[in-house]
Amino acid sequence: MTEIVLMSDPRVAAVPVRECGERLVDVRRDSSLLVDERKWQDPAGAFAHLRQGVLDRLLKAQAQLPQGIRLLFVEGYRPPSLQRHYFDEYGDQLRADHPNWSLEQVRSAASRYVSPPEIAPHSAGAAVDLTLADADGRELDMGTRMNATPEESEGACYTQADNISDQARSNRDILSTALAAAGLVNYPTEWWHWSYGDRYWALMTGADAAHYGLKELDSA
Repeated sequence: MTEIVLMSDPRVAAVPVRECGERLVDVRRDSSLLVDERKWQDPAGAFAHLRQGVLDRLLKAQAQLPQGIRLLFVEGYRPPSLQRHYFDEYGDQLRADHPNWSLEQVRSAASRYVSPPEIAPHSAGAAVDLTLADADGRELDMGTRMNATPEESEGACYTQADNISDQARSNRDILSTALAAAGLVNYPTEWWHWSYGDRYWALMTGADAAHYGLKELDSA
């Protein structure tokens, strides 16, 4: 089995960042991406932002999909404060469920599902959570709901999980083939999470440095 490198791995944090200064852009404007409406209640629209280079690659990936299938964009940028809230909340849940775990065990387990705030690809505008939909915008079967935890899904949220249907496996392969060809990398504990230009991407591709560091939306 291929080693799964978690976001908590010290090798990820050790990757230097050479911020390129690329702006965050709203994918709802001048883009053919289908955007999930469930997060539109975010008043600042933070969820709909990505670095321009990531958006460009998503559009390339979409062009490679089979006819009648589209990318369904769910979440991109996440403010650092919100990322920390998610990480701490899940960590608290794990501590309650496993009171004998060390702090490092909790941090490692939490990072399967939520990135540590200081290196989070979402907070750099470098990561996107997305799935596939048909021509009418209906989500395809991917084996689990998006954002299913490892506990809830019995590990089926892992990209290469074997406890999913043949149809779900086929759909995941379609998604992975298009996004990987466009230069994005997957976080293997979450089939829906893909990124470009962040520290995790740099480590996985052998790049000397990340292009994108943590960013506030108001400085886009």
